[in-house]
Amino acid sequence: MKTSLNWISRRRLLRGASSTAGAGLFGLASGQTAAKRPQALALIGDRYHNADYIRVSLDRVFKAVGLTVEYTIQYDQLSRDVLRNYQLFLCLRDGMIWPNGYLGPDAYGYEHGLENDFPQPKPESWITEEQGAAVKEFVMAGGGFYSMHNNSHVSLSSKNYRDVMGGAYVGHPALRPFQVRVVDKEHPITRGIQDFMVNDEQHFVTYDKDPKHVILESVNVDGLEYEDHGKKSVAGWAYEYGKGRVVFTAVGHTNHAMWVPAYFEMQKRAVQWLLKQI
Repeated sequence: MKTSLNWISRRRLLRGASSTAGAGLFGLASGQTAAKRPQALALIGDRYHNADYIRVSLDRVFKAVGLTVEYTIQYDQLSRDVLRNYQLFLCLRDGMIWPNGYLGPDAYGYEHGLENDFPQPKPESWITEEQGAAVKEFVMAGGGFYSMHNNSHVSLSSKNYRDVMGGAYVGHPALRPFQVRVVDKEHPITRGIQDFMVNDEQHFVTYDKDPKHVILESVNVDGLEYEDHGKKSVAGWAYEYGKGRVVFTAVGHTNHAMWVPAYFEMQKRAVQWLLKQI
């Protein structure tokens, strides 16, 4: 059965597709055409987060707010020249690349039970300080930056990126239910939204900025802790940065979690707030 997503072939995705606005992009959101200039750039996908599911999830958000978007998996093309073509930059990917490959998409060690020996995969950081500075300058000049889920991991590799993004990755337990609580009930992104449950990776992060900008926290209501970090973490923030704005929300490992009604509504509002529409 054909779907609206079939026009992006696997072969086209793997070779990076054609370059649009110098970005090395692999496609517009479904239902969009090149006639209308995209307003958002979404850098998505890594070893643990397939770009296909992220695109499917985010398409619903961008369609709901009437925003044109281009997606890319080409992290090496992120630059000042690329970003100046957009009003919003969204990133849902970590900071690692694997130049020497890996046996599978997961990290659960099943290769140790196989007959042949496989080299231990070794990640490298992809972001440069120049790329981090490009994102920082993009927001300072008035752009919007939406950092989602594991994107806090990139901050571990770039001082500039961390300064604009606002925090950094600590770690997470396996998928399990937890509650997302609204901390700032008056912010335009969260106003009127009630606390909600998700079954997702509960990401624990370090937050660097003023606590008044925290809008969400996550807590394991079953009392389960993550290592020595307890059962609770900051899970979202929103603040002005120069002439622009920054939002981070930690939920995002599965479409089931991304499409929880309360969280889906917050994603829409986050995009609108970043573009100064609300």
